[in-house]
Amino acid sequence: MRVGTFVLAAQFPGQGQGEALHRAVRSAEVAEEAGLDSVWLAEHHFVPYGTCPSAITLAALLLGRTRTLRVGTAVSVLPTVHPVALGEQAALLHLTSGGRFSLGVGRGGPWVDLEVFGAGLEAYERGFPDSLDLLLRWLREARVAADGERFAFREVAVVPRPAEAIGAADPAGPEVVVACTSPKSVRLAAERGLPMLLGMHIGDEEKAQMVAAWRRCAREAGRTGDEIARAPHVAAGVAQVADRRGEAQETLLKAMPGWLKQGLDAHVTVDGRARAMRDPVAYTELLCALHPVGTPRVCADRLAATAERTGITRFALLAEGSGDLAATEENVRRLGTDVLPRLG
Repeated sequence: MRVGTFVLAAQFPGQGQGEALHRAVRSAEVAEEAGLDSVWLAEHHFVPYGTCPSAITLAALLLGRTRTLRVGTAVSVLPTVHPVALGEQAALLHLTSGGRFSLGVGRGGPWVDLEVFGAGLEAYERGFPDSLDLLLRWLREARVAADGERFAFREVAVVPRPAEAIGAADPAGPEVVVACTSPKSVRLAAERGLPMLLGMHIGDEEKAQMVAAWRRCAREAGRTGDEIARAPHVAAGVAQVADRRGEAQETLLKAMPGWLKQGLDAHVTVDGRARAMRDPVAYTELLCALHPVGTPRVCADRLAATAERTGITRFALLAEGSGDLAATEENVRRLGTDVLPRLG
């Protein structure tokens, strides 16, 4: 089982953006010290829900500051970037980090980001598959050309090529993971043999259903049994470790609703469409019920149960739910020292 952290660089009420980013960097450094497997970095624009606008840029910083930690994006939003530019950055990080970089990509949302970056609603609603395929070609081939509606260019050389990596576990290129929230995205990932990143808003039953659907679609696409069985899906969640379960829940219920309300309220749709808003307190309570929130034993049992029910053994856990730097560092340390040993 591989346990890592999920870093949003969340800006809690009363905090500055620099404070949120400093906590993000420190929590990743502490994750390596604590013996965790990885850190996954979120990407958001124009909202305090998350203050990191470029997950791959922050990944570069953290890869330079660490030596063993796997660093991944969760996710780089494909509709707002050129796939070749993202592919070049991913290849660079793969080569220079010894293969410690994972590229998580997703479709994002119908946000004003699409207007600001000139991508348009079309890139969000229908363009994700083409962008993903161009990105994968860039990471796997020596020369690439494109003749699509959105991306069209003459053949050019791929420099640097991921296959030139020295000392990487997988010299072929960086791992690519797809954020999946719908049957369509599950099928998209499965047909390409890419593992899924599943969100923290769903429980074990829905995660298990999505893994089953991925396996079915992968078989239909001709993927091998070994490839299907070994697919390293990632489950996002929340973690808060304390000596008493009530103490862990209280920590999150005091801090997270204010951050959620402030952060989610700030999202603006590109076309003015209505969107449903979660109740911040009810959502925090749901997260406490679904994920490893409690004593070290409770947290370990929760992770083990999810792994048994879903077959997922990689976790990206939000550890900054207190909103406090010292408390976040202590929470990450306890994940490494108190929870991991109980998982064997």
